[in-house]
Amino acid sequence: MPALLITIVDFIIVLVAMIVLAPLGIGIFLLSRAGLKKPMAAAIYKLAQVWSLLLIACTGCTVTVRGREHIPLQGGLCLVSNHGSIFDILLILALVGRPVGFIAKKELALIPFLNIWIFLLGGLFIDRKNIRQAVGTMNKGIRRIKQGEAIVIFPEGTRSQGQGLLPFRSGSFKLATQSGAPILPIAITGSYEIFEKTCRIRAVPVRVTFMPPVNTACLPPQERRQHLADQVHGLISKALEAGEGASP
Repeated sequence: MPALLITIVDFIIVLVAMIVLAPLGIGIFLLSRAGLKKPMAAAIYKLAQVWSLLLIACTGCTVTVRGREHIPLQGGLCLVSNHGSIFDILLILALVGRPVGFIAKKELALIPFLNIWIFLLGGLFIDRKNIRQAVGTMNKGIRRIKQGEAIVIFPEGTRSQGQGLLPFRSGSFKLATQSGAPILPIAITGSYEIFEKTCRIRAVPVRVTFMPPVNTACLPPQERRQHLADQVHGLISKALEAGEGASP
């Protein structure tokens, strides 16, 4: 099937799925507000996971996964990933195996139906240009992690668009240091090649590596934030290099 046709079909599936499943997701969310938060969060995640798996299958990509045994399935968790493509979100939803929310840039709150699903999954919208609002968003994320939830951050601050791993913003690591939660580093190789490189969906090899969690609870003050950002950046950088060097 030509790449352009695959691209059109995939975007139609994305749109239809978000619209059709939105009422169901909202219904589940309302039940969660009625005292069924934990099982309903799992149900919303399962919907998103199936949707993500379907979309990845439609691309024809071969996904190699390493280190899933490192993923804590319970307790507060901060997942930290490189960000080369919009498909990174689908890959994480499909593979992580537990409900997760995302810290998303505020512009995504303006996209119909996508904004609903980010909210339903427990995501938070952040305006990095508004310091007060950004601090408030991070504090909400810290409280949720303390309550046992898992939140994903992309500390590069934007998609790298094939430029390689960009520097990490140390402020993003407040989610982990102030909640005392472990950090799960994630390295995603090849996702930029799926769509952004040519603006056409292509069946390319993708590699997702989950690394052992980094404990933050016992870190001395002088090793927090910037040191932690540098440490996790180094771990993800090495995993990306290993992924790029691996045979498809």
